[in-house]
Amino acid sequence: MAKQFAVVGLGRFGTSVARTLYEMGYDVLGIDSDEDRIQDIADLVTHAVTADSTDENALKSIGIRNFDVVIVAIGNDVKNSILTTLILKELGVQFIVVKAQDELHGKVLEKIGADKVVYPERDMGYRVAHNLISPNILDYIELAPDYSIYELQAPSKFIGKSLEQLDLRRRYGVNVMAIKHGKDINISPIATDLLHQGDVLVVVGKNEDLDELDENR
Repeated sequence: MAKQFAVVGLGRFGTSVARTLYEMGYDVLGIDSDEDRIQDIADLVTHAVTADSTDENALKSIGIRNFDVVIVAIGNDVKNSILTTLILKELGVQFIVVKAQDELHGKVLEKIGADKVVYPERDMGYRVAHNLISPNILDYIELAPDYSIYELQAPSKFIGKSLEQLDLRRRYGVNVMAIKHGKDINISPIATDLLHQGDVLVVVGKNEDLDELDENR
């Protein structure tokens, strides 16, 4: 069976996550204490209910523990974010993803049992900044504080060369996970694969090594 998701807090971030998951074909429950937000999203998710996420009985009546993943996307109310996470943990929710406002908020969430903490504002700022100073970086995903995945436009000096010739692992300490060429993607590139004009490299490694690769492109 497909995973079922619940999104608590339907501000811009929560609504975007809920709508995207629903458009991908998943069952999505939207939860918010604001009835206007519930009405706005009613046609964009599987179900939408008005409820106070800090009320344990309200979450029990919804059957929140039956959802595979619950995303806590509460906006600026750090107290409610933490309390909601605690209640979900105590109710036995399988996997809890929580939006954090800052590093301190994130550390508290991790301490009380959040399975994944996300920083949408920080990550978007990082992406925008990187794109401004380095147009070759098309996208970025943080795996851990010191490790990331970059989508990097293949520099002109890479064109016509094989992965073996470029030897990026030895030179920069990064690994090529995939090569995108237009709509096609090679998810198992081999040493003899050549890079062509317009190719995008999907590389993983330490942030400092990835930055060095970009600086020396």
